[in-house]
Amino acid sequence: MIQRIQSIFYLLAGLSFASLFMLPFATSEEPVPNYMSDQVYNIQDHIIMMGMTIVGIFISLVAIFLYKNRGLQLRFGYLVIIFGILVPLVAFLLMFTEKTAFNSEIEINEKLGLFIPVLVILFGFLANRFVKKDDKLVRSMDRLR
Repeated sequence: MIQRIQSIFYLLAGLSFASLFMLPFATSEEPVPNYMSDQVYNIQDHIIMMGMTIVGIFISLVAIFLYKNRGLQLRFGYLVIIFGILVPLVAFLLMFTEKTAFNSEIEINEKLGLFIPVLVILFGFLANRFVKKDDKLVRSMDRLR
């Protein structure tokens, strides 16, 4: 059934990924060449981060419709968690390698976008928990037949 609680958690994970397009990762007082030339570092500044975010949105939304195959839905949930870990990691690495490459005295302030993937990880974890719970329930019903 599509109206299970894990579908809500996968949808919330997808919406959290989508919110990264609106929330910046960091800001700086001075322009930094390449990624922060506009003094704002967001998901659109690097093609790898934008691609990983789009893939994360796609995977979390596809996982909603895999309710008939709980094993595959669970694997997609693990992928959501992995992308939830990789996006801020890549953003963090790109941001601070650029800071050290040009001028270490430039102050970079972290913003909410860098911490939104924690919600993605949380929602992915909760969705996987309920997928496992459903699978356990179905297996227990199969034993009774």
